[in-house]
Amino acid sequence: MGVRVMVVDEHRLLAEALASALKLRGHRVLAAAAPAAGAAELVISRAPEVCLFGTATPADPGVFEPVVRIKRERAQIAVVVLGPVPSPRGIAAAFAAGASGYVRHDERIEGVERALAKARAGEVAIAPQLLQGAFAELLNPAAQPDDEGSRLLRLLTPREVEVLVRVAEGEDTRLIAAGMAIAPSTARTHVQRVLMKLGVGSRLEAAALAARTGLLDRAGSATPMP
Repeated sequence: MGVRVMVVDEHRLLAEALASALKLRGHRVLAAAAPAAGAAELVISRAPEVCLFGTATPADPGVFEPVVRIKRERAQIAVVVLGPVPSPRGIAAAFAAGASGYVRHDERIEGVERALAKARAGEVAIAPQLLQGAFAELLNPAAQPDDEGSRLLRLLTPREVEVLVRVAEGEDTRLIAAGMAIAPSTARTHVQRVLMKLGVGSRLEAAALAARTGLLDRAGSATPMP
């Protein structure tokens, strides 16, 4: 007996192609739609047994909001996410939203059918290798690239870091020079170099950029003790 299924994907052509393939294999496909503003409403109104919800960015914030709404208003609808090789965060977000399963975009149609059947039966539908890969990444996380604050901090010399901290504290050239025991002209040169390296046009912009990127926190720890 075929599954009453609805296909929702960001790419309409992919949704329609998958819907056609499932129809040929005896499933009752109610509709195929891109997940725009009315996607959740459409799924709720048509009430399939299973919704195949496709996304290219499972780890993005808010991407599973339609799933949350579907499960809140029609808890009996099972949702299976169709997406790329997921990160642990992507898998966690899908199941936290109420999904019953996760299937890779490059899965064979037989794998999609197995997931549909499991989800309809109330079972978890996810390939063991996906879970193994997710757990492996959680146990051995890849090194994360340095954030913007760290990158900017590496552009500055220790003296320029101190200048930036003083600029952010509102000191003018005279106070910077006195505090660092350097000539005002030297302080002015340091300030100009800081602005140039940070790619900003004013002291106010430099302070705002430093605060926004967390550079100030790092700069404070990097500033030489008096």
